[in-house]
Amino acid sequence: MQACPFRCFFCDQEKISGHPDIPTPDDVKTIIERHLETIPTSNSIIELGFFGGTFTGLPIRQQQAYFDAAKPFVDAGKIAGIRLSTRPDFIEDEILDFLKMNHVGTIELGAQSMMDAVLKKSGRGHTAASTAEAAEKIVKKGFRLGLQMMIGLPGDTKSDAEYTARQFVALGAKDVRIYPLLVIKGTPLENLYKSGKYIPLTIEEAVNITAGVFRIFEAAGVNIIRTGLHPSEGLLSENDLIAGPFHVSFKELVLSELWREELSEIFKSEGFAQIDIFVAGKELNYAIGHQSSNKNLLLKKFQKVNFRIDKSLKNREYHVDFY
Repeated sequence: MQACPFRCFFCDQEKISGHPDIPTPDDVKTIIERHLETIPTSNSIIELGFFGGTFTGLPIRQQQAYFDAAKPFVDAGKIAGIRLSTRPDFIEDEILDFLKMNHVGTIELGAQSMMDAVLKKSGRGHTAASTAEAAEKIVKKGFRLGLQMMIGLPGDTKSDAEYTARQFVALGAKDVRIYPLLVIKGTPLENLYKSGKYIPLTIEEAVNITAGVFRIFEAAGVNIIRTGLHPSEGLLSENDLIAGPFHVSFKELVLSELWREELSEIFKSEGFAQIDIFVAGKELNYAIGHQSSNKNLLLKKFQKVNFRIDKSLKNREYHVDFY
């Protein structure tokens, strides 16, 4: 949470990320060297990311020290560039010029929502207009724009989330991250939850809403970098998790739901006992569903259901043979 002037109702980056210590510039060098040893150099585009705080809110000297730590690796071609996260209200032309000089290629904004009422209830401290203005400057300066959204914020609805997704597309986002809101121990949101003033989404609701925004981003060709929070030790042990739709396979649940919606047409077919469903290889597990959920649903109608790979298919294309 370094350099962030606000305490959002939901935020505790130490517990969410599982990293309580802030790395020094020397630590950054060590981290880079250690990770480069494990990454194949052929056909790899390697970036360095600074996340978890408001990077552009740090003192310029501190930002420069981090960039200087990365510079030898960038100059040697071992790292293609740098990406970082920050708040929409910490973007100015002078800041962007400074970042450009230091090999930053992608800037991700923690926008969370494009609904002012939702932002206000969440204690974000910025408006939707702040995000729009920052995004315009980032794109104009030639950076790759990433936007991060949360679903299930206080006052948020499914239609609000889909509006936010459409606005992200309109702003020129190339990358997005989708996070369902969790109630983390020690946050103001915990007090709201315990007093009954905030009711978190169920897993089913979170999956349904996320599937809706997923479709919007996919249709626009936006790269969905992450869906759901990284399962840090505190979340897995539930020491830090009070309530909310956390699941270690959240993305798989969402993709399974998208396939359930696609395959629903099959239920209209009558008079068949067996079906063979052909899908792309990468989609096989999602088509079958998390814990075979989609297959089990189809088995309620058909005596035998087979999923097979067809290399000519891509994404969620499929065809069915009926017997």
